[in-house]
Amino acid sequence: MSLWQNIVFFSVMALVTALTRFLPFLLFPDGSKTPGFVRYLGRVLPYPVIGMLVVYCLKDVDIISRPHGLPEAAAIIVIALIHTWKRNALLSIGVGTIVYMIMIQLLAG
Repeated sequence: MSLWQNIVFFSVMALVTALTRFLPFLLFPDGSKTPGFVRYLGRVLPYPVIGMLVVYCLKDVDIISRPHGLPEAAAIIVIALIHTWKRNALLSIGVGTIVYMIMIQLLAG
């Protein structure tokens, strides 16, 4: 790309990024009540989003060849157990990631 195209591209991207960051504050100024549909979406959307992320992360797992999806399965089990026990998303995701990385290193050889 030419210099002019780069300038235009990055300017548009910066504008779009800034717009997505500031738009909620413009639509719902301080002191105004948040509409019911926004509160509803905030209440129900996290679960489907997490489900889609799990499906996306597991879509390329090859259970036919080694390591047969064992690191992924171990990490999912650890995440579920720790989250059920402690109810702390950061802790469960962090420990699950560590378990996954250790399993990948041990079983990848």
